[in-house]
Amino acid sequence: MRGRGRVVGAVVAATVVALSTSCSFGSGSDAELTLYSAQHEDLVTVMVEGFAKETGIDVVIRSGSDFELGNQLVQEGSASPADVFLTENSPAMTLVAGKGLFAPLDPDTVAQVPPAYVSSGKDWVGFAARSTVLAYNPGLQPERDLPESIMDLADPRWRGQVGIAAAGADFQAIVSAVLATEGEAATTAWLKGLKANAKVYRSNVAVMAAVNSGEVRTGVMYHYYWYKDRAESGANSRNVELKFFGGKDPGGFISVSGAGVLKSSDHAEDAQKLVAYLTGRSGQEALVGSNALEYPVGTGIAANAKLKPLSELDPPAVDIGKLDGAKVVTLMQQAGLL
Repeated sequence: MRGRGRVVGAVVAATVVALSTSCSFGSGSDAELTLYSAQHEDLVTVMVEGFAKETGIDVVIRSGSDFELGNQLVQEGSASPADVFLTENSPAMTLVAGKGLFAPLDPDTVAQVPPAYVSSGKDWVGFAARSTVLAYNPGLQPERDLPESIMDLADPRWRGQVGIAAAGADFQAIVSAVLATEGEAATTAWLKGLKANAKVYRSNVAVMAAVNSGEVRTGVMYHYYWYKDRAESGANSRNVELKFFGGKDPGGFISVSGAGVLKSSDHAEDAQKLVAYLTGRSGQEALVGSNALEYPVGTGIAANAKLKPLSELDPPAVDIGKLDGAKVVTLMQQAGLL
C-alpha cells in the first residue's frame, strides 16, 4: 500500500501549446497520476479525493474544457504526461479514441457500467450523465404550449424566445445527438432556425438566468444546473421549471461524461485503478452524495433522490462513441452560430 494519497489542483493554459500549473507540488508516493479533466472541478475533486484516500495514490488534476484538452492530447500524442482523461461530454472522448490514444480498459471496469455507457472499442466508459432539458418560465410560457420536440424550436413562433449557450461543449454535444438521430439535412435546417430564433448566452447558467428573469421564455440546457440552483439559493431558478422531452426525442439526449486511460501512461496500473474507482460503487456513491446532482451510471447505483429517476427518462438511442463533434462545429459555423 502506498502512503497517504493527495489530490493537487492545477490549471491548463488556454492554448494547446503547453500546460502550466497554478502551484508547485511534491509526491508522497512512488508515483503520481496526472489527470486531464474537463468535468466540473467540484465533482472531480470529491471523487478523486475518495480514490486517493482509499488507494494512497497521489493525483494531480489539470483542468480545461472538453476539446481544449482533447486537442491537447492529440497534439502531445505519445509524449503526453497525462495518465487519465475525463470529459464533461463524450464527443471529445471520441476525438482522442479516434487517434488511437486510449488503452483498452480492464474488463472488470467495463462490466461495472451498462453497455450503453461503454465505447464500442471498450477503451473508455461513462462515469456520470446529464439529461438535456428545456427550461421554461411558467409565468410567461404555459406548460401546455411547450414544444413536443426540441426540433420545434426552429419554428418561427419561437423567435426571440429561446436561449442557448452555442459555444459551450454542452450545447454542441446536444447538437451531436440531433445529428446522430435526425441526419445532416434536418440538423442543418434546425440550426438555421435556431440562428433566427435563439438568443445566445455564454453558459448554461446564463441561459437559466435569462429564463428566470423573463428575457426569454425557454432555454436549452442540462438538468443539473436547475437542481443545483434550487438546492442552494434558487436565485436563478425561482421562476423556472423543466420539461424532459420524451418519445426518444433528441431533446431527451443523455450526455455521458467519459473516462479513459492513455496508452502512453507511465503508470498504467494505477491509471486503470482510477477509472475502476470512478465507475465502481465507491466512486459512484461519492458522485451521488456530492452537490453535483448529476446521474451515476454504475450498475445498481441509484441517483440522488432529488432527481427525476434515470429510469423514467426516455432518451434517444445514441452511440456515445460515434458523436461527431468536429462535424457539429462545422455545421454550427455554417449556420452562423459559432
